[in-house]
Amino acid sequence: MPQIPEKVHELTVGQLADRSGVTVSALHFYESKGLITSRRTSGNQRRYHRDTLRRVAFIRASQRVGIPLSTIREALDSLPEERTPTREDWARLSEGWRSELDERIKQLGRLRDHLTDCIGCGCLSLDTCVLSNPDDVFGERHSGSRLLVDRGPRKR
Repeated sequence: MPQIPEKVHELTVGQLADRSGVTVSALHFYESKGLITSRRTSGNQRRYHRDTLRRVAFIRASQRVGIPLSTIREALDSLPEERTPTREDWARLSEGWRSELDERIKQLGRLRDHLTDCIGCGCLSLDTCVLSNPDDVFGERHSGSRLLVDRGPRKR
């Protein structure tokens, strides 16, 4: 991996992609979602501050544990003066995400444990489906499959 000289304070999109291991299109996407920023040169080329490498690493680590981009953006927006996240920031923010991740882990465990009972959304086992119909809440209101959207009469 090429090293960036200390005197270089801005990176091209290609340099940022090479150093971060993220594709150029992903960097453009992150920028469109407000996760990273760049300035434009007189030739309309993007230039990223060197600290963007740490922001991209933060984004990727957050995504790996299943945090949605909207939540990541909120976390980055909460930092003073749009600064790059520090180790302390990561510890604080990841602690706040812990309960959300714990709930997801519980849901995945439930899915794993009952997967063999499931035959799909809108299935015939709605009275026992713990995935789509926990505690048979649909059975109290309707009979039959009610999870599929009723689109009315079909035109032919």
